[in-house]
Amino acid sequence: MLRNTDVLVVGGGIAGLSAAVFLAQQGVDCLLVERRAELSGHPRARGVHPRAMELMRAAGVEDELRGTPSARRLAHNSGVIAARSLAGPELGVLDEKYVMDVGADIGLLSPTGWCLCHQGELEDVLRGRAERLGVALRFHTELVSFDQHGAGVTALLRDRATGADRTIEARYLVAADGAHSGIRETLGIAFDGETLGHYLNIHFDADLTEQLAGRRFLMCYTAGEGVRGALVPLDNATEWLLHVAYDPATTEPESFTEERRAELVRAATGVPDLRPRIRSVSPWDGAARTAGRFRDGRVFLVGDAAHVMPPSGGFGSSTGIQDAHNLAWKLGAVLDGWAGEALLDSYDEERRPICRATVEQAALRSKDRPRLTGGVGERPPVHPGIVEDAQVWLSWRYRSSAVTSWDEGVLPGYGVWSAENDGRPGGRAPHLRLRRGGAELSVLDLFGDRPVLLTGPDNRAWQEAARAVAHELDLPLTVHGIGIGAEFVDVDDRWPELYGVTAQGAVLVRPDGVVAWRCADAPIFARDTLRAVLVRLLAR
Repeated sequence: MLRNTDVLVVGGGIAGLSAAVFLAQQGVDCLLVERRAELSGHPRARGVHPRAMELMRAAGVEDELRGTPSARRLAHNSGVIAARSLAGPELGVLDEKYVMDVGADIGLLSPTGWCLCHQGELEDVLRGRAERLGVALRFHTELVSFDQHGAGVTALLRDRATGADRTIEARYLVAADGAHSGIRETLGIAFDGETLGHYLNIHFDADLTEQLAGRRFLMCYTAGEGVRGALVPLDNATEWLLHVAYDPATTEPESFTEERRAELVRAATGVPDLRPRIRSVSPWDGAARTAGRFRDGRVFLVGDAAHVMPPSGGFGSSTGIQDAHNLAWKLGAVLDGWAGEALLDSYDEERRPICRATVEQAALRSKDRPRLTGGVGERPPVHPGIVEDAQVWLSWRYRSSAVTSWDEGVLPGYGVWSAENDGRPGGRAPHLRLRRGGAELSVLDLFGDRPVLLTGPDNRAWQEAARAVAHELDLPLTVHGIGIGAEFVDVDDRWPELYGVTAQGAVLVRPDGVVAWRCADAPIFARDTLRAVLVRLLAR
């Protein structure tokens, strides 16, 4: 049975399921509806990048994701190559400076790293986590229409199995209904950008162990006679995905018969007598688009409804996860009464510029890939606008009403990428190894459902200030001391330098792990200073 709810999430893909999980962790009552009867299971996107894995860690599913079949099988794969065919000669390797290999040691940057599970398994894990958290999930249920009013959103939902309609009330609506979002179109929100190509995914089984010859790559671009595409291993032996480009002006996806699909697989693998078992096919567009706004009243766009990008770089689904995480704590804070409604404006202020820049980065990488298959001779230079992978993952910087202002430290010409993740307001709180008792953890593990004030070991003034302000403003606020004699030991002795404060300073971190404000030293009136900052940042 459907019921009224605080937040209605429309769409049960990665972004929608992530939103449901993060909202439930904030204690928000939510209902998720998905028009499909079941998750597709098709291995479309593959891989969750380090920042998104930090959020999966916070959601309590990191180990479960690493235990999925595809993640276990592909744990040691790395690199992108180009070849005439899988069995043919190699043409090149993607080894540009901007690429950080999925197997690179990033222990100083993050407590986690890449996970190469595919989209179907990621959705299954998120669905299970949402169910365990008590989220109401309703599959085979579609949004027919919605209407915004002063107190919320009235939504008409239809059970696609029975045809029965039901009207429900929600305080807010999260649109996670994909690249062809009906909600976005109903709101008249522009979706500007470009289409880079049209592709067909062919999911097939064939034993290619001999042609692999022990290689464990992420992707092999094929440029031989008969097919230009990309082969993606799903188990390093018999399960594969082939991306094939096609021109919709001359070819319909339905025209790819069973035999035509097999021919393409044979050409890409270089095995003329191969008889692959075709599991499924799925057409998709390699587009680079960003919505003109991410908020419309009580409706918020996340994931592909807000932005689409080519898979080059592996940013797409991970960017949607970050959208959901940014939005969830803000909705939770407003619904719980410790933040003002205006805080929700910061979702668009923060995420849209970052997403637009990330879409651009994915498009630039996509346009750079043909250099791999260009044959013999000197390659043209890399586009100067491409930013290194680790900066895209970890070193973005928000400008909004929910962080204190900053002016320095951003790469010229971009406005969102910082040269490094250095603890300035608007950026992700840098990873710091801590120890409490015999247990080691990351400072990122301290963030979740409330603001956190990080201080040095001599933090009595900050403790008293935080206690008084939290009581006065009736908001949850936790103080953690770092250093010798404090609650947490700084394993690598990096805290003051990494966060840009003295031993007497403090850093205010939002529930989503973003630095909201920092104070290099202890002010004389710590209570008044902290109160003023929280009132402004939380739109009180």
